[in-house]
Amino acid sequence: MQRSREGLALQGRMLVDLSSNDYLGLSQHPLLRERAASWAARFGTGAGASRLVTGTLELHLALEEKLARFKNCEAALLFATGWQANASVLPALDQLSRLQTGHEARMFCDRLNHASLHHGCAAAGVHQKRFRHNDLGHLRQLLEQHASHGGLSFIVTESVFSMDGDRADLAGLRALADEFGAFLYVDEAHATGILGPGGTGLAGALADLAVHTASKALGGMGAFVCGSSALCAWLFNQASGLVYSTALPPTVLGAMDAALELVPHMERERQHVARLAADLRRVLEQRGFGAGPSTTQIVPLIIGENATALALAGKLEKAGFLAMPIRPPTVPHGTARLRFSLHAGLQEEQLEALVSCLPSGPFGRQDPGLAKRV
Repeated sequence: MQRSREGLALQGRMLVDLSSNDYLGLSQHPLLRERAASWAARFGTGAGASRLVTGTLELHLALEEKLARFKNCEAALLFATGWQANASVLPALDQLSRLQTGHEARMFCDRLNHASLHHGCAAAGVHQKRFRHNDLGHLRQLLEQHASHGGLSFIVTESVFSMDGDRADLAGLRALADEFGAFLYVDEAHATGILGPGGTGLAGALADLAVHTASKALGGMGAFVCGSSALCAWLFNQASGLVYSTALPPTVLGAMDAALELVPHMERERQHVARLAADLRRVLEQRGFGAGPSTTQIVPLIIGENATALALAGKLEKAGFLAMPIRPPTVPHGTARLRFSLHAGLQEEQLEALVSCLPSGPFGRQDPGLAKRV
């Protein structure tokens, strides 16, 4: 498979990409390509060491200041990936809890959080208190139940859930965090760049710490966390993924730097993607499919059975569309789906052609012949 500004090529055929997270098409933008190449030519292709040794370049510090201004927060700290950030920041926060209280952290996590968030809690060695998806009442029960157990409390969520395309009730979570003295941790991977004012995401001042990725709407690689200066200083010395990894190279920093100049001015592209997503949800509802609770650029077509999802994905590929089937354990059992990930390069005519390829819904989980009919 090859990606270009024209789209995706698979075995010589051009396909309409409905699966990538390149929401604004910035991975192929000339400014990102030029700055990545320019910074490599000027500063080299690698940082040479971890941030705590000799790997902190002036480029890292300048970009972190730029990221903090973009997010209107005190400080930002770069990581290699969003997974690395979640997998090492959560254990560092648990260390903070043990130092301050003598007890392990209490992690209250949405059941449908990304795997990296669950992994981070496991790496910390803490037992998660998982609340039902977007169920603030259940979260309240858990907070009350564990209120006297010692340790700092952390409410951990995504702002946009990657498989369903729905949003967390961040205002409600903030209110509960304030009521119970908890810390609100928000993963903004699928909001950064594509949602919120100027593409800054959804959490804003509601989160105590937010994790952002540059590998989706920002069109590059890497991640960054935003929070207080004191917290970022703690993470700089305690987040194992940062401490024990070579720092991001100039090429990656250059692409991220260029994206930050473009994203605030891409409101037309964000509105275009929002319209496409609304149109697709409406058509799916009209045809009896439904798109679940999606309110974002991620629109799932819930199918149910794995075989049916695979068959429909194959049919769409033959028609010129790449929509990857998502199956358990990535999603709960019985909810296999096609996850349509819409982007600024997608045209209305292409969306209409996609819809024309879909069978009449809804899909029945108990119909063994449906996969053959697709």
